[in-house]
Amino acid sequence: MYLGYAAGVGKTYQMLDDAQRARAGGADIVIGYFEPHGRQDTIGKTDGLEIVPRRKIVYRGVTFDEMDTDAVIARHPAICVVDEFAHTNVPGSPRGKRWEDVVMIRDAGIDVWTTVNVQHIESLNDQVWQVTGVRPRETVPDWVAGEADEIVMVDVTPRALIHRLERGVVYRPEKARQALENFFTETNLTALRELALRQTAHQVEDRHGAANERILIQLTADPSTAMLIRRGRRVADYLNAECLAVYVSGANLNIEQKKAVEKHIGFARSLRIDTVVLTGTDAAKTVADFARERKVTQIFISRESAEARRIVDHAREMQVTVVAERRR
Repeated sequence: MYLGYAAGVGKTYQMLDDAQRARAGGADIVIGYFEPHGRQDTIGKTDGLEIVPRRKIVYRGVTFDEMDTDAVIARHPAICVVDEFAHTNVPGSPRGKRWEDVVMIRDAGIDVWTTVNVQHIESLNDQVWQVTGVRPRETVPDWVAGEADEIVMVDVTPRALIHRLERGVVYRPEKARQALENFFTETNLTALRELALRQTAHQVEDRHGAANERILIQLTADPSTAMLIRRGRRVADYLNAECLAVYVSGANLNIEQKKAVEKHIGFARSLRIDTVVLTGTDAAKTVADFARERKVTQIFISRESAEARRIVDHAREMQVTVVAERRR
């Protein structure tokens, strides 16, 4: 996985440069998907590399190109290069996300090299929004990123990246001006670079987390639950701890609240959090009893939870973290 902190740092260029060296060394390597963005120096790095033809998909009268995962698997190279790991496939594609295509290719016995920016890692969504004011819509679950065998941090200083933008290397002049005035400020880029460096260190270090740590996240209908899930998942990953989530059914919810609960349960499960739905008239006691039964060491609850104070009272032998949603 080639990890960067913003468009233009050189992830794709570095990946293709490595691909050229692998090809020169005799490796059977192909490009499954490449997004040039009009960058001529990067396009030049594809010379001589086999490119698997893309799949054509018509959506609302417009034809889109997506990676043809079946064709890549049928070709069965030793290595497949796939750009933009967090990409959302156009409706009508066999799978919704490119990372799902990558997992399928990998499971077929093909090594995959791919690119992603740190802001697209799911558990960092709140932090990215806090420091930049932008909440990325396309994200990759942490467990998927965590399965990478090797992380290559592609790094340039924020000032060097801004100079690339000013020279028109990254975007066309008009788009570059908009980027420099909004997302690509030196403050934002510095914060994102710090996140990328921390993420790389986290994934490559030899983690000896406490094996007896077990984290429980309380799910509710409140919108802050999504933030809570991301926070709990990230802490669990840092501690190398088991992560659980629980929703207590019992209260009368309206249609919108029921949809919110279902969404949060699905979100937790998508991050590979073992999620349980319990029934109980006393939600606080039910959460605490379940935590005790499962030998939980930390409970994560939202400050917006109606049971926050009572959960603290019922679970005094455990660490209870009451998380407030960050606001800009």
